[in-house]
Amino acid sequence: MTIFSIVLIILFFGLLIAIHEFGHFVAAKSLGVRVNEFAIGMGPALLSRQKGETTYSLRLFPIGGFCAMEGEEESSDDPRSFHNKPFWKKFIILVAGAFMNFVAGLVIILVIFFLAGSPAAPVFTGVMAGAEEVLDTGLQPGDRFYTIDGHRIYFQSDAMIYLQRAGEDVDVTVVRDGEKVDLGVISLPYRLLTDENGQQVEKRGIYVGEFLEDTVFTRLQNSWYQAIDYVRMVWMGLGDIFTGAVGLKDMSGVIGITAVAGEVGQAGAEAAGLFGAVINLLDFTALIAINLAVMNLLPIPALDGGQIFLLLVNGVYHLFSKKYIDQKYLGYVNAAGFICLIALMILVAINDVNRFIL
Repeated sequence: MTIFSIVLIILFFGLLIAIHEFGHFVAAKSLGVRVNEFAIGMGPALLSRQKGETTYSLRLFPIGGFCAMEGEEESSDDPRSFHNKPFWKKFIILVAGAFMNFVAGLVIILVIFFLAGSPAAPVFTGVMAGAEEVLDTGLQPGDRFYTIDGHRIYFQSDAMIYLQRAGEDVDVTVVRDGEKVDLGVISLPYRLLTDENGQQVEKRGIYVGEFLEDTVFTRLQNSWYQAIDYVRMVWMGLGDIFTGAVGLKDMSGVIGITAVAGEVGQAGAEAAGLFGAVINLLDFTALIAINLAVMNLLPIPALDGGQIFLLLVNGVYHLFSKKYIDQKYLGYVNAAGFICLIALMILVAINDVNRFIL
């Protein structure tokens, strides 16, 4: 992991966070909320310009940015303050940041697919030697996996992921000759087989993956499917954390992500030179952008989702008491949430150092 790669990933993160804050900025301006400052970067201001009521600044450290709205952190008598706007406007402004991150990820995926084409389709193409009995389950070469254990399958990678997570008996629906065929629960156990290199491997014994005709329409459609796939991957990861399948030692922060990004770029370079490295890094950036979109909407104080949750709590409180919770108490909750997030980031960073540096 080089200094250059670390700087590059920090800049990518900073850009994605700036895009996030730009979403809040556009929504706030559009809905009549006073924005006191919109900044790219953090720390001391290098450049600053006042235009109307808003100060636009470029700051020293390229690690994000912020959109400072009137009445966001404290009460304000200004009728154009965030605090004094109706619930639906606050909701749109808070969601806008995550929406922009999702759009950024989708645009990156579109660029990738138009440069490199769509991924392989989840087409069953045959069986390994010794696994011929798979053909007795009803699977036929040319079948395209549609669902596996109820999960929609779009690409070869989806089929691999959900087959890996499935048991020996798998609920399968395929598309055959343009029609959906429900095969029901079929047996696809792991077997000790011999691969193409003569090595003994434990696999289900099926080959999946085929590149199909790729048109402008299919690339647009598959870009959307890939974005949805990345949302599912984030939820899958969160589910693994809550069920204990993944522990703190398996989580990664900026250092770990930087190390993985370096490996991704190197793998792409080995496979297809500079073009492959760029495509792999763009794909990784799209995943991170969509990851940020989903994570920011979790109901955790200090995140946008936490702010939305507190808005709902405040609304319910007002419904029964005809009063609103004092803004300072909401500030205390956000501050506590922020401290917890910082503590978690420090723990993850220490874990990353032990895994990737020491």
